[in-house]
This record gives sequence, structure tokens and C-alpha cells, in this order.
Amino acid sequence: MFKQATPIPKKLIPILSFLTVGFIVWLFKPLLPVPPATRWSFGLESGLAQILLGIDTGKQKTIVAPEHDDPQANSTPVMNNPFQPGTVKPVGMPYTKTLVTPRTSSEDVSWIEENFGETELIKAAIYTVDDVSAELHPPMNKGNEVMVYLTYIIDHYHNLSDVNIFMHSHRFAWHNNDLLDSDSVQMISRLSAERVQREGFMNMRCSWGPGCPSWMHPGSIEEDINKQEETMLAKSWSELFPLDPVPNVLAQPCCAQFAISRDRIQSLPLARYIFYRDWLLRTSLSDYISGRVWEYVWQFVFTGKPIVCPAEHVCYCDGFGVCFGGAEKYEEFRAMESDRSMLEQKEKDHRELSQKWETPELLTDEEKAQGRPDIEKGRQLQERINELAAWCDKRKQEAKEQGDVAMYRAREAGRGWSPGDGF
Repeated sequence: MFKQATPIPKKLIPILSFLTVGFIVWLFKPLLPVPPATRWSFGLESGLAQILLGIDTGKQKTIVAPEHDDPQANSTPVMNNPFQPGTVKPVGMPYTKTLVTPRTSSEDVSWIEENFGETELIKAAIYTVDDVSAELHPPMNKGNEVMVYLTYIIDHYHNLSDVNIFMHSHRFAWHNNDLLDSDSVQMISRLSAERVQREGFMNMRCSWGPGCPSWMHPGSIEEDINKQEETMLAKSWSELFPLDPVPNVLAQPCCAQFAISRDRIQSLPLARYIFYRDWLLRTSLSDYISGRVWEYVWQFVFTGKPIVCPAEHVCYCDGFGVCFGGAEKYEEFRAMESDRSMLEQKEKDHRELSQKWETPELLTDEEKAQGRPDIEKGRQLQERINELAAWCDKRKQEAKEQGDVAMYRAREAGRGWSPGDGF
């Protein structure tokens, strides 16, 4: 015989009902969607929370990117943003600079010593990634340039230059600024320390393509051969920035070359950079993918904004002293360059076809149907190309001369300027 159960006192029923509902909510809360503007919860006793909130320096970073169809809606951080505009030095006071460059043992970086070796205000920190006996080397050759960039910041956090320039080891590259002949030496030499100081973070590439204005879409499940890292971004983001919701869009000009002020680097605690490097050391992602992931999160680390795409003409003018006089004149210059490039391709095709007619047996049926190219047309094409080239060269030279005047730079960048102000 079973003993009859003792009935629950009626006065306890409401309390038990409340506790039951509370337990169910607690049990299934992890499965509920997180509101876009809701911070992920970490106890303050958590070491991760203290690192990411910057409690050790008394600074807090809580940046929420609003969910919105407009990609630019993600570009403005809200709430306690530690990043403040910098203050430039008085006119005439120099800025110290350090060029941070990763290299392999086989890569030639002699251009750095040849062009900046005797310049006291520009130091070089060249890390050899595949030689542990080198004076400067990262703890592991992983993540491409990311490991070197973070290692430099960690090693020199308390002894940084005013301006810290992070660039690749090659002097000439397609992703360098074409208006400066794709030349790293010109980019470093013409870089405005004042703009870096004001902005805090400045991408060394001005042209938007590739990267802007809406390039990476974290959480995308359809792989793009040109953006293989895109499908991995959401997971990587949640590991790197667990206090920040995944943005709809990540965008900045490619390709992981930028300049940062000392104040901007130090606005985040040293422990944050150690945390990021530890992630890189631990991740199972390949060097290629982990490096590409970081290519489109650097701007968030140093500005709190998922999208940082300055107008090209402003970047060139205020950043490198190449001032065309506004967006319209810059676009006019680019249109002329595009016309010249198109005509150069036509002239090349015309010339190659003319050469093939010297040996008719090499011609295809389609080429024979076109007939022998007109010599006069080729001459006219070359004349027009020469005219456009002369016009572009003249305008570019005028733009550099205009960029030497502080007032013009300020006007094109849209900031105030008074007589006696510097750049």
C-alpha cells in the first residue's frame, strides 16, 4: 500500500508557479534571439570581460552597430566610445614615426634602408617571420601580417612613436596608391602625420576598390571565391568581439596597410591586444583566412566602426597632399584616366592585329573578315592617348602643388582653417 501524498499548502502554489516559470525561462533563454542592440552579458569578475571592457585602464568600450538595410547605418558607434579625435602638434614640431613591416628571409627590403635609413624621425621595425634567430621575429609565423602588427603593438605599447605605419615588405604593389605610382616610398614620405593624429586611424589606401563601400557581409553562407573568408567572419567576430553584435557589413579599402597614432593605440588596454594575438595563435583557421578576416576588422578595432570608407579625394588630399580641388574635379581626373586606359587597350589591339597581317597565315577567319587595320586610325589613337596622358600628368602635378598649401588641404577635407594653422 502506498501512503497518500501530503497536499501542497495553497499559500505555496503561487510561489512554486513563479519558480517553475522562472526555471523554464532560464533553461531556454540561450535559444532565444538576441536583440540587435543588446550587449552580451559577462560578469565583471570574468577575465574576458575585464580585458574587453578595459577595466584595468578605467576605459569602457561598448559599441553597438544598429541593424539596418543601409550599410552606412553600421558606420557610427554609439554609447561609451573611447576613441576621441587627436590634437595636432604646434606648427613646426616634428612627429616621430615607425614603419612596421613583416618580411620573409627571401624578401628584399633594402628600399627601406636606402630611403629612410638616414632619417632620424622615421625608424624601422622589420620582423622576419620565418627566422627565429632574427633580432625581430613574431612568436609564430601565422596569420600573415596580423601576427607582426599585434606583436609590435604588444612589445612597444609603452614606447610607441607618434605615428605608427604598418605596411607590407614590397615597395611596389597593385594595392598601393596609383596616384603615387604605387610606390610605398612616396606613400610613407607624403603621409600626413597631422591627419593620422587627428583621425587616429588612417588606411594607407585611398581607392575604394576592393573593400568599399559594402564589401564583407558577416554571416553569409554562400561562398564567394573572391571573399573566401566571408563565411568565417561571423564566428570569428563572436570570438574576437563577444560584447559586440555582428554587423551587417564590414568595409574599408583593402589591403591591411594603415597608420595609427600612439594615442589611438593606447586608448585600448594592452591586455586587449594580447587577447587578439592569443586568438590568432589558437585559431584553427589557415594563415590565409585568418589574415583576410583581420583585413576587414582592423578599422573596427581602432575606430569602433564597421565601415570606414573616407572619400577618395579627401584621403588623397588631406592624407598625402594630392589635392584636385574637390570631388567633381577628382572624378573628372579619374574619368580622363579611364578614357586613356580604354584607348591604350584599343591601340594595343590595333597594333597587334596590324603585326599579324604581316603573316596572314596566322590570322583567324574573324580577323580576316575585319580587314587590314587602318594605319591612320592607329596614329590618331596614339595622338589622343598622348593628349590625355599630358593632361593627366599636368593635373596630377598641379594637385601635388596645391596639396603643399595647408589651406587647400583643410578646405578639401571640410575642416576649419585660419592663417597660421598648419596641416
